Amino acid sequence: MSANHTVDLAAVLRSRGMRMTPQRQLVLDAIADLGHATPEHIHDSVAERVEGINITTIYRTLDLLEELNLVTHTHLSHGAPTYHLAGDRGHAHLVCHRCGKTEEVSPAVFSSARDAIASDSGFVLDIGHVALFGTCAQCLDKKDGTHG
Repeated sequence: MSANHTVDLAAVLRSRGMRMTPQRQLVLDAIADLGHATPEHIHDSVAERVEGINITTIYRTLDLLEELNLVTHTHLSHGAPTYHLAGDRGHAHLVCHRCGKTEEVSPAVFSSARDAIASDSGFVLDIGHVALFGTCAQCLDKKDGTHG
């Protein structure tokens, strides 16, 4: 993925006076490949490509990539945050509390709620960081035998 990756990480780092390292590129590539991933999943992916990379390096690199606005994170559960490319922010997350399945939906689904909250309180929601918990259709079907 690194050869086709749309972000020129080396150029972004140079513009900030930082140097490019293979580990930084590998972490960014892993996030692009995995879509949504915890630091542990990213570590596992990078470790398949290079030996000896430790989880501390992954966390430091994630912090840097987030500071550079290349990745962002969302808390999809009580566990570790889930990272994804910053350009991939055009969605909210629906998380099934039974099976853990995560679906993405357009933030437009929440536009009326966002507008009502802004009108009532002046608070503007950042829908790109929203995770809503409920029960997916498959788990409802398993419980009831029906959907709806």
